[in-house]
Amino acid sequence: MDGTKEYGLRKVSSHCSISEMDDYDLSKLLDRPRINIERKRSFDERSLSELSIGLAKGLDNFEGAYSPGGRSGFSTPGSTARNSFEPHPMVADAWEALRRSMVYFRGQPVGTIAAYDHASEEVLNYDQVFVRDFVPSALAFLMNGEPDIVKHFLLRTLQLQGWEKRVDRFKLGEGVMPASFKVLHDPVRKTDTVVADFGESAIGRVAPVDSGFWWIILLRAYTKSTGDLTLAETPECQKGMRLILTLCLSEGFDTFPTLLCADGCSMIDRRMGIYGYPIEIQALFFMALRSALPMLKLDAEGKECAESIVKRLHALSYHMRCYFWLDFQQLNDIYRYKTEEYSHTAVNKFNVIPDSIPEWVFDFMPKRGGYFVGNVSPARMDFRWFALGNCIAILSSLATPEQSSAIMDLIEARWEELVGEMPLKICYPAIESHDWRIVTGCDPKNTRWSYHNGGSWPVLLWLLTAACIKTGRPQMARRAIDLIESRLLKDSWPEYYDGKLGRYVGKQARKYQTWSIAGYLVAKMMLEDPSHLGMISLEEDRQMKPVLKRSSSWTC
Repeated sequence: MDGTKEYGLRKVSSHCSISEMDDYDLSKLLDRPRINIERKRSFDERSLSELSIGLAKGLDNFEGAYSPGGRSGFSTPGSTARNSFEPHPMVADAWEALRRSMVYFRGQPVGTIAAYDHASEEVLNYDQVFVRDFVPSALAFLMNGEPDIVKHFLLRTLQLQGWEKRVDRFKLGEGVMPASFKVLHDPVRKTDTVVADFGESAIGRVAPVDSGFWWIILLRAYTKSTGDLTLAETPECQKGMRLILTLCLSEGFDTFPTLLCADGCSMIDRRMGIYGYPIEIQALFFMALRSALPMLKLDAEGKECAESIVKRLHALSYHMRCYFWLDFQQLNDIYRYKTEEYSHTAVNKFNVIPDSIPEWVFDFMPKRGGYFVGNVSPARMDFRWFALGNCIAILSSLATPEQSSAIMDLIEARWEELVGEMPLKICYPAIESHDWRIVTGCDPKNTRWSYHNGGSWPVLLWLLTAACIKTGRPQMARRAIDLIESRLLKDSWPEYYDGKLGRYVGKQARKYQTWSIAGYLVAKMMLEDPSHLGMISLEEDRQMKPVLKRSSSWTC
């Protein structure tokens, strides 16, 4: 590409079109041959301190992120019961529904729509391809040996990132990825046009912080699954990663390594009091940083970005493992905190008032077990348990092995509260009464035990299954899959379930929700062949352990 084509910004609104693809012509990348290279050692196994030494010596290239068979490293379990399952009738129905949701641009599959619910009166944006929603679909296709749709999706969203994005005369950051896009077909002119949403059309008008992270994570999953190193190495993908990372790694007034975020910027896309430093975003941020590191070329720009990543990862892992972690001992310590402490010797560094600890957490916390709390910021600790953040913490190895085991101990001990009759509660507990009015703004969709306020989301099954496999507890995943198989097809693949146990189909849940379908398929295939875990799992970096000892559930 010449200088005018390489990522030239066109002055359009963020509701943009890319019907004239010749300006980019990234389609050429789709025809590049895949290169499968068997490496002696997965890059994921290298410690960050080792990498930083290599950077200091002017390392010129990176070791490939491909591991044969899609496995992430030496400790990822191999399949001991491959193809041991009797075919379940749901599997065929799920694949049929997933393929029906596929979206095509100029004859090429580029994603899957959010839901295929013809019975719903309001389509809203459920007929669009969401970046975060497509991830389980992409993993399902990769596990089934169909990587082309994933490659097309990665390139199309990369093109959208390159457009100038304006919302109400305000220019968004250059690295922002769209929340979703829609393909418009003109049968008369026989043209296809892509229209993107960067948050200006979303409910609440919030830009998606997580889209860029999921894009990087998916690029790594594609590379691990196919061994196609050429895609990540293209100048376009290299620049796309750097733009996302630069946006997140930029320095400011913050004294924490965590990422400051607005409410509604992630899967929890409505006001739920997660503003500040939500666990979901911090875990995804950590995973995206680790996923990008081996894929970045260490040229002048890439080396600078990689050095920033290494520094941030050390600080972020220390911060999260020390201050976001909660178990029985740590809860007891917070309960006895002194306040108004000054100086670097303070123990209660965020000035959390012990009286702010909610009553429910004392009964919820088992003797064995722990989790990363929902949020930590000055004078505020959100003690709620969030499923996605804790599962990603396990998969990314943000959680130490001891913490990962403790998270699974907690899920097992509180199975009825967190899983119930339909996996998996998105958060626990629900906000009720006066608190619900204040925190959610009286949002009728987020009434207690519904939608994002303690609703049960089948899509989270794949994350739970992956966490179970990584921690050596496949029986928990099998138990959760059995619950799904007893209801999900019969209920027409709903988006979410309501009620304290997840017993009722959500009051506004769409049917044939694509990520509910794909999440089941990914969980099923992963349990049948655990080597698939390598696409989405990162091994622990032992050099990132903090030096403090904060609780009895893990060792620093």
